[in-house]
Amino acid sequence: MISNLNVSRRKLITFSSAAIAGLSINQLLSKAHAIEAQNSVSFSLPILENVAIPDVNNPVRLNFNENALGMSPRAKQAAIDAVPKANRYAKAEMPLLNKRLAKHHKVDDTQILLTAGSSEGIRSAIAAFVKPNTQLVIPELTYGDGEHFAQIFNLKITKVPSLPDWQIDIKGIQKVAEDYNGFSIVYLVNPNNPTSTVFATSEIESWIKSKPKNTIFIIDEAYAEFVNDPAFESVDKLITQGCDNVILLKTFSKIHAMAGLRVGYVVSSIENVKNIAQYVAGEKLNYCGVCAALASIDDQPFLTYSKKAVDVSRQIMEKALSDLGLHYLKSQTNFMFHKSPIDLKDYRELMKNNFVLIGRDFAPATNWCRISLGSPSEMLYVAKVMRELKEKGKI
Repeated sequence: MISNLNVSRRKLITFSSAAIAGLSINQLLSKAHAIEAQNSVSFSLPILENVAIPDVNNPVRLNFNENALGMSPRAKQAAIDAVPKANRYAKAEMPLLNKRLAKHHKVDDTQILLTAGSSEGIRSAIAAFVKPNTQLVIPELTYGDGEHFAQIFNLKITKVPSLPDWQIDIKGIQKVAEDYNGFSIVYLVNPNNPTSTVFATSEIESWIKSKPKNTIFIIDEAYAEFVNDPAFESVDKLITQGCDNVILLKTFSKIHAMAGLRVGYVVSSIENVKNIAQYVAGEKLNYCGVCAALASIDDQPFLTYSKKAVDVSRQIMEKALSDLGLHYLKSQTNFMFHKSPIDLKDYRELMKNNFVLIGRDFAPATNWCRISLGSPSEMLYVAKVMRELKEKGKI
């Protein structure tokens, strides 16, 4: 157990809002990873020396790709203010969010469909295109909800083997779809989960624009706001250019830190949205979640802060993994994928014994570990745990 860390009482250090856009990652590290943002509301990030040691009742939770920072103060307050009105449906608020999202993606209001998180978006998008002799085409290692819902709808599931380091084989996926005598639903997560990697939008753009017969593309961009790779672009640009064979799925769970409030949405053509809308719960979104989303989407200082905090956490983890000689994939998300130093089950238990929860198995990558990125303070603690385990010969 980790019991010899020199940790003082919690104290919060903050900076002015002007610092958010200006500080580099190294400056954030040297200034204790703490920032203050947004007009009159302060929020801050504790450094390792100022946080309590994790214990069995308060472990570092790095197993579900949650945003450790939590919602922005504005979003949090909006959710609190909504509670007294939560006996009502969000009939007035949902159209406002719809319009705001349409403006963000530069599409018409009728091209946005709100869903209860991205999972409902995945389910309803697949359901809308189920027909006889339909296959779901996915990489062999990706987010599991697509396969899960395809099984419920009794679809043929075709998995395309990955390239080295679990890179998605776009050309292989294209060949599988083109060679199939039936309808293909191509489900791609970009950035991918659990690998944390991206494929360049240019790799798939010409295929989409060619409008292949009997093929629809569902592109899940849950983690897009964390990406630093300039080769990545959202497929919303293809939708604005008139590609009616693309369904973009988005969520407020990640960068907005609203996983528990279940707000997601679909962006596509007017006809596709009408079709998919038949399979969602309609006006049954979480009232507090809708209000929080309206506040969060315009809180750019916090979103900038949130991304920079993840960038800092990623740098801490990259250095620790490099120092320990553990192979990892270049992350473009709020989690990382690295080779497990020992049997994954034993590694997970060892980390749990040190109050750090890490990801489950992701077949067929059974000797790889997905570890979410917590706050910089948490990742400093995790890095220290890993180094001590290495020194003791346990990993």
